[in-house]
Amino acid sequence: MITKNKLIILVFLLSITLTSHTQEISYKTVYDIPYYEDSIINSDKYIEDRCKLDIYYPENDKDFKTIVWFHGGGLTGGSKELPEYLKNKGVCIVGVNYRLSPHIGAPSYIEDAAAAVAWVFKNIEDFGGDSSKIFVSGHSAGGYLTMMIGLDKSYLFKHDIDANKIAGLIPLSGQTITHFNIREEMGLKDTQPLVDKFAPLFHVRNDAPPLLLITGDRELEMLGRYEENAYLARMMKVVGHEHTRLLELQGYDHGMTYPAFPLIINEINQILQK
Repeated sequence: MITKNKLIILVFLLSITLTSHTQEISYKTVYDIPYYEDSIINSDKYIEDRCKLDIYYPENDKDFKTIVWFHGGGLTGGSKELPEYLKNKGVCIVGVNYRLSPHIGAPSYIEDAAAAVAWVFKNIEDFGGDSSKIFVSGHSAGGYLTMMIGLDKSYLFKHDIDANKIAGLIPLSGQTITHFNIREEMGLKDTQPLVDKFAPLFHVRNDAPPLLLITGDRELEMLGRYEENAYLARMMKVVGHEHTRLLELQGYDHGMTYPAFPLIINEINQILQK
């Protein structure tokens, strides 16, 4: 019979073992890896300068899961990042730069996002990762890009990648209607809704990867951002997608990344346990 004291000792020893295993994992970062082929890079200076990624990975672990992370900035600013909270969690992080407006217009930044994810699919096993455990996430504009390449299969198809092979999509406060920067390119105000081929909503389908939508508080978010995500969630369920969920972070505005990061890790673990 295991007494209470023995049980406490066993739990303590198990916690030490798990902590020790976590501490044994060492991480390496490689910066500024081009994700386009040389022929494309050499033909465009802006692609050469901008279309690069950083990879942070557990160098002494195998078959690890990967988060491809797209930064925010309204499609007009921002730079690749490796979020601190996601580090040391046993996952690989890939931070992606993509071309920005007004230097280019739609769909160039979406094409860049797809090219970066395709690079990860084709190369992650060389670093020790598992290509069946690739998740895509990002905040704001990065959330928009996450949904576009995950729901509109045409972008990854150009790289011979089936978007359904993405293990999960986890956009943070992303636009689900046509992005306001694209609407601005068309001469529309940010208060004028539009759903066209550049809207994740346009591409709802029942066979998409698992989708977790996370937004800030509906009363504190940008222009109807929660309501956009709520409508996408509803339409995904209407068409028969069984793995769409929506989380609203009460009390947080558009800059809700920190409380959302633990939810990303939790979602990844839950998907892989199924």
